[in-house]
Amino acid sequence: MSQLLVEYPLTRPHACDNPLARGADGVLRYGNLTPALTELLDLQVHAFASREAVVEIGGPRLTYRELWHSASRIAGGLQEHGIGYGDRVAVHMPAGARWVQAFLGALLSGAVPVLVHDGLPAEVAERVIADSSTDFILGAGSASGSDAPLPDGAAFIDDGAALGDLALLCYTSGTAAPMGVELTNENLLSAIRSVVSALDLPTDGLRNLMLLPLAHASGCVDQLLPTFAVGGTVVLAPDTRRLTETLVAERIDMVSATPRIFTRLLPELARLRTDGLDTEGITRVSNAGHRAERAAAAAEPANLAAELRDMFPAARRWSVWGATETSGIGLAVDDDTDAPSGADAVLGFPFGGTELALWGPQAQVGHGELLCRGPNVSRRYWNDPKSTADRFTGSWFHTGDQVTIDADGLVRSGLSA
Repeated sequence: MSQLLVEYPLTRPHACDNPLARGADGVLRYGNLTPALTELLDLQVHAFASREAVVEIGGPRLTYRELWHSASRIAGGLQEHGIGYGDRVAVHMPAGARWVQAFLGALLSGAVPVLVHDGLPAEVAERVIADSSTDFILGAGSASGSDAPLPDGAAFIDDGAALGDLALLCYTSGTAAPMGVELTNENLLSAIRSVVSALDLPTDGLRNLMLLPLAHASGCVDQLLPTFAVGGTVVLAPDTRRLTETLVAERIDMVSATPRIFTRLLPELARLRTDGLDTEGITRVSNAGHRAERAAAAAEPANLAAELRDMFPAARRWSVWGATETSGIGLAVDDDTDAPSGADAVLGFPFGGTELALWGPQAQVGHGELLCRGPNVSRRYWNDPKSTADRFTGSWFHTGDQVTIDADGLVRSGLSA
């Protein structure tokens, strides 16, 4: 049978709830984005200068002013090392306030941060650093090691970037040979706008306990940056053994993790009930089911959604699906109102300008490989024209996931009707 590409138009109002217009390439795009990510962050720094930006439990606590100042000095130090616009700077260190400072320092220098997960095997991390042609390493791969002082110089901010410029290199996970995904300023800003809208993030002091890896798109692009975009506080807990105390002591409003992380933490979170701790202040729970997580689905309890509902009864709970190539977003389902029976197979509805298509001989009847396009979707892989040609058809990204799309636009994994 011949292969068919069948497009599925947006069917739900919340899927396109910000000003979007279709470009000449057919992709829906936001029309009122700031020119670059650094400019958006700079605006928030001035608006919320004295508010806490990042808190590391057992470590530093930095206001927006302090974080921005330290990052700009790191940028100045990088500049003194000859790093400038378009150079690649690898961020390879444990998650924490220092990681955030290094990441922002690389951005402000005009360089392209390369995210290297601290938990990668040494040979894989070396492969990522070599593949990206990294010009400077912040952290474990540097000659001085991960605890060495970060570059320091006169405060510097490069503000010359444009929407179409490369802003971040984020490598795919779950494979022996990670591929570098090019994410532009437009990709990042569109993903931020989409998450802020879809999760209805407030600007009145949101405190987000982030348990996602900072070096993945699901953590950096979909939680860290949107929290900063609304002037919120990112709370990081490198040691999760005192998680319940952290939820109370840090006045947490939102908890974000992956299904695997939530599953691992269920025994600790169960103390919320046994100790009678009040969780009424937690109003949002984001369960980020990145496509690499699907391989671990069998290890997740079937009642994870019910467990989270019992632990956080006052919270709205979202499940968000995406891939590194889609900036970590693309589909979402409100676990309270949208999830139908058999929700363990549900990936969600498209949002934020993400459009869907199916590829394959059964595409006409709603079954096939899921394709995505949108303002958040990468245009290519770094230095890999073959993989780009294999996985991108025009503006469409081939996810490799076999799915079913129903008449309402709900996407389920697998090919069963």
